[in-house]
Amino acid sequence: MGLEMKNIGSSSYAPKGLDDDVLKEMREVEASSNNTYSIKVDKLRKIYPIGGGKEKVAVDQLSFGVKNGECFALLGVNGAGKTTTFKILSGDYVQTSGRAFINGYEIPENLKEAQRNIGYCPQFDAILDLLTAKEHLYLYAAIKGIPKSIRGRMVEKHLVEMNLKQYENVAAGTYSGGNKRKLSVAIAMIGNPPVVFLDEPSTGMDPEARRFMWNVISRISRERKQSSIILTTHSMEEAEALATKMGIMVNGNLKCIGTSQHIKNKFGGGYEIEVKMKIPTQEEVNELTERLGSQFPTTVDRAQVDMVLGKLNSVSLKTEIREDGAGSAIHSELNKGRISVNLLVEWIMIERYGEQLTVRLDIP
Repeated sequence: MGLEMKNIGSSSYAPKGLDDDVLKEMREVEASSNNTYSIKVDKLRKIYPIGGGKEKVAVDQLSFGVKNGECFALLGVNGAGKTTTFKILSGDYVQTSGRAFINGYEIPENLKEAQRNIGYCPQFDAILDLLTAKEHLYLYAAIKGIPKSIRGRMVEKHLVEMNLKQYENVAAGTYSGGNKRKLSVAIAMIGNPPVVFLDEPSTGMDPEARRFMWNVISRISRERKQSSIILTTHSMEEAEALATKMGIMVNGNLKCIGTSQHIKNKFGGGYEIEVKMKIPTQEEVNELTERLGSQFPTTVDRAQVDMVLGKLNSVSLKTEIREDGAGSAIHSELNKGRISVNLLVEWIMIERYGEQLTVRLDIP
């Protein structure tokens, strides 16, 4: 694929070196009819102006398709473009270019028809503190136009399904974070919509509640084949538990797409180790501080920090005292003026522990 510049939207687009699975998905989606997929996203692009004549490309030529009964997971760090994609598909935002279809209805041209097919659980709970779980579900059932004759039965079903029966008459403002997420998912599912968007559905849940949520979502998408689900998550574990297909987003692009096992086989390699360093005791901090003698006050400015680092043979740590470095907390305090010598010494000791571990593990 060459680097010929193409004008797409308000900003030019340079074709990326995409993974072959991503290219295959893009071609299949482009060649498909609008009714092939429950959710069809074809070369979607979203650009935000950020002032000074500059722009931010949040979603960049994104293409994927989700068929009926599938659960598709979008993984990525904050800022990857996951929520922006959801906002476009739900009609909150208008794309800069590209096409999107919900059950054959194009967005935004046929937005009302598309929205009738969507259940949406936002990233942050959109619940009313003074309403109970039952009142929420009745309210949204009415908004969705569900006939009165079946509302009671449907509300009862979702209360039981989401394990909210014991809280049905309790004001939602008193719920735990996990129960609020359950209620948000129940609201998204009411009326059995053919397409469901779940933006980080298990955020704030304890492990037991999270597993319960996963079982409910999996049962709806895989066993009943009632709905196509697209969810965003930071967790590979959650994506593996729920998704029949997943894609990993980086800077608005899909970097890979496929089943969990396919992605692991293709890109997996090595291991990730998470190490928590012990915090030095106050006695250890005081002992090292005493080596500075009386030449430093109890708080120091940026110039004196350099002197402390030199005195403690830790000059190499100077480059880490920056906004995106290991000493970001030190950098932040210095921006305010001064920092406690004890806090500085404690940080130096922790970094030394890390250096010792790196040497022992032979990490480059």
